[in-house]
Amino acid sequence: MFHSKTVEIGVGLFVALGLAALFMLAMKVSNLSAFSGGDGYQVTARFQNIGGLKERAPVTMSGVRVGRVKSIDFDDQSYQALVTLDIDSRWTRIPTDSTASIFTAGLLGEQYIALEAGGEEQFLAEGGELKLTQSALVLEQLVGQFLFSKAAEGPKAPEGSKGGEAAAPAR
Repeated sequence: MFHSKTVEIGVGLFVALGLAALFMLAMKVSNLSAFSGGDGYQVTARFQNIGGLKERAPVTMSGVRVGRVKSIDFDDQSYQALVTLDIDSRWTRIPTDSTASIFTAGLLGEQYIALEAGGEEQFLAEGGELKLTQSALVLEQLVGQFLFSKAAEGPKAPEGSKGGEAAAPAR
């Protein structure tokens, strides 16, 4: 009797730990675990293609998270994606000529924005805009370009043959 209660308690603890681990994984994947209160400043960036970038995606600089993506809109005048970044108030010395690029991280393919510092002596502030951006690389486009370039080269003749003549056997 004592043995079966110990087993039941152990199984219950194991199930509870498994559920807690699944909850932590879900929070990590959905980016809700590091949701900030918005005590920073907002800047915008325009991209030709944002790929799978989502709201609340990290914004990093030298690998350090400096903010999050606040919103993603479409500008019907320039036909570009307008991304609003919420930069944490601790990071006030980001040069105005910094570059924003969309990269992919992790096994799940989470996309994030990486900032690379420029050389200006003026810094981004509320309402600023990052002018230099690099859109997301879309795997399907890269594969399509590779296949198109290979098709444009045409078929190649087998090695050792010259203009349709059969190669002489070696003696």
